[in-house]
Amino acid sequence: MLWLGLILLVMAVLTALVCNWLIAHNAEGKCFSSVQQMPHRRVGVVLGTSPTYKNGMVNLFFTHRIEAAASLFFAGKVDYLLLSGDNNKREYNEPELMKEALMAKGVPERAIYLDYAGLRTLDSMVRAKEVFGQDSITVVSQRFHNERAIYLAEHVGLEVVAFDAEDVDGYHGTKVLLREYMARVKMFLDLLLGKGPKFLGERIEI
Repeated sequence: MLWLGLILLVMAVLTALVCNWLIAHNAEGKCFSSVQQMPHRRVGVVLGTSPTYKNGMVNLFFTHRIEAAASLFFAGKVDYLLLSGDNNKREYNEPELMKEALMAKGVPERAIYLDYAGLRTLDSMVRAKEVFGQDSITVVSQRFHNERAIYLAEHVGLEVVAFDAEDVDGYHGTKVLLREYMARVKMFLDLLLGKGPKFLGERIEI
């Protein structure tokens, strides 16, 4: 039993490392951290997260994504921002919270579109193409998230580049990075099983 457990552990670690390498390698040359170097795209897809943690602390992942999205818009690197996040519960609405934060920074409402059914990164990418009619996008999130989003976007037929928001250090940053390894393995399982978004809906032209 000890040897069996050890073998299973090694296989799990190797699987996670291979999945991580495939996603990171595929994203090479497609992620940018400089606004000046970003190519122009009509639509930037900002991937959602909560502005605060459950304990009430500010979520810097959210703060930095909003700052990154606003900087792209004001630099003329995107014309519209599609805010894609979780609104699965009435009392929890990531797209609306992102919209409020961006408008507080001066982004006009006319440039903002909301995707209330971006429950997972896969959902956000599929819906950007099938519901919002995009063929080419800029993804906005932290680097680790952007790499996975690029793989998914290309899988569904989107031409994609990504802008890396500032990362987060410390306990919360480490926790999210560890969770990302599992998310990358799950992503390949979802693709293998042919999973799609939970919701599609009527076409919304940007």
